[in-house]
Amino acid sequence: MSSDQPATGPSESPGQTSSEGLLRSSGVTGSMTLISRVLGLVRDIVIARLFGTSDATDAFFLANKIPNFMRRLFAEGAFSQAFVPILSEYRSQKPLEAVQNLIGATAASLGGFLLIITLLVVIAAPYLAVPIAYGFTDEPEKFALFVQMLRITFPYLLLISLTALCSAILNSYGRFAVPALTPALLNVSLIGCSVLLAPYLRQPELALAWAVLIAGFAQLLFQLPFLARLRLVPVPRPNRDKEGVSRIKQLMLPALFGVSVSQINLLLDTVIASLLVTGSVSWLYYSDRLMELPLGTFGIAIAIVVLPSLSRHHAESSSEAFSETLDWALRLVVLIAMPATIGLLVLAEPLLITLFQNQNFPVEDVVSSAGSLRAYAVGLLAFMGVKIFAPGFYARQDTTTPVRIGVIAMSANMVLNLLFYLGGWAHVGLALATSLAAYLNAGGLLLMLKRSGVFRLHPGWPRFLFQVLLANVIMMIFVFYGSGSWSEWLEWSVLEQVVRLIFLVLAGIAIYLAVLFATGMRWSQFNR
Repeated sequence: MSSDQPATGPSESPGQTSSEGLLRSSGVTGSMTLISRVLGLVRDIVIARLFGTSDATDAFFLANKIPNFMRRLFAEGAFSQAFVPILSEYRSQKPLEAVQNLIGATAASLGGFLLIITLLVVIAAPYLAVPIAYGFTDEPEKFALFVQMLRITFPYLLLISLTALCSAILNSYGRFAVPALTPALLNVSLIGCSVLLAPYLRQPELALAWAVLIAGFAQLLFQLPFLARLRLVPVPRPNRDKEGVSRIKQLMLPALFGVSVSQINLLLDTVIASLLVTGSVSWLYYSDRLMELPLGTFGIAIAIVVLPSLSRHHAESSSEAFSETLDWALRLVVLIAMPATIGLLVLAEPLLITLFQNQNFPVEDVVSSAGSLRAYAVGLLAFMGVKIFAPGFYARQDTTTPVRIGVIAMSANMVLNLLFYLGGWAHVGLALATSLAAYLNAGGLLLMLKRSGVFRLHPGWPRFLFQVLLANVIMMIFVFYGSGSWSEWLEWSVLEQVVRLIFLVLAGIAIYLAVLFATGMRWSQFNR
């Protein structure tokens, strides 16, 4: 990462990223994200043990879903995909004052719009809550609690959207650690309020709602000092750069549509899962959480780092550097996704037993969750591939092509969901449909990148794939025989399970790296 020098305009160098810088930044981002993921697991355990399942927890989870759903639509995906390429262009071609004006105008437009939305929702919450929580209307106390929690949690949308703006600026200037660590503050707030605030409230579960609001302020304030060093604090400046804001809005619209399609597809998955036997939704949830660990830690980390770099190369018309960056990212994804896939396939039951199995999560749940986990694991390479191919379009300010391909993939997902459902594949079919659709999405993005002439596979891929495949086969043999029968894991204590699992993971990684080294792969190939 680059040093914290103030931004100076188009001639500045901080944040310019070679492969070495990209790898270091990906490692930093992945490490910070891993911390947040671990804290998220602790958060789930704390909430489950302190509050269990009740009308109050149902009210909180639903109330918290609303701002988070809108956050995914407005703040993170669609906004960052539109804002970062424009900011990178300004940074490369215009003086600091123009960059500040763009940031200020964007903050005013985004913040003003979401402030109005927030005020309307808070005021009209009792009326808006009826269609959202219709099932609660027969229980006045539960419905009233939902309305109260919605009013507390909804302002989080405004705060996290401004935080997303700050994160996009920091990422564009090569400061990846702070944005990657920021989500952990939500988990810290939820854990802290659950333990420290809940005992003093008449309705203890309200502590969870207040924790979300507190986290919104904490996440925003946490990033401001780092932006101040760059002289890029997003102070609202209406009408300072109407053209730049207009371009961002134009790029956001197709991206927003794409995110909406994704959310609708997830909703349909949930609806179909709710038609299956009791527990299907939970089995998919726990499987997804484990699959998200490598995807969120590595795939998203690489994507976060790659987008500003690709945007800068495009703004500077560096076509060869653009292609090299994508090639580097694809190799890194293959290097990480394949062993992670093997690990999830072979260690599905041991992972689920060690983390979740108890009297409330019996062996039957372990077996069912393992099936959907393996189905998700099959698609891990594609999920990570989409994360790095999509920035190849967003960096060139093309948000329509990924949406078109995404709509095709999502439509295929829906069709496969229905086919697998009718074929009796149950919840495993839903997970497998998601994985197969991801390959269609990744393949379409890769094909369009090659057709547009901005990406080509660089020399050395046959040898690289041979090295990776050989290392994975040898690692898989060790982990398969080393893990033994998963039924044995049920007889061990939690400590024995944890120790055995850690040993298998670390030893598997060591064997994988040793085989790669023995076949001639060196760190310098990724850290050049």
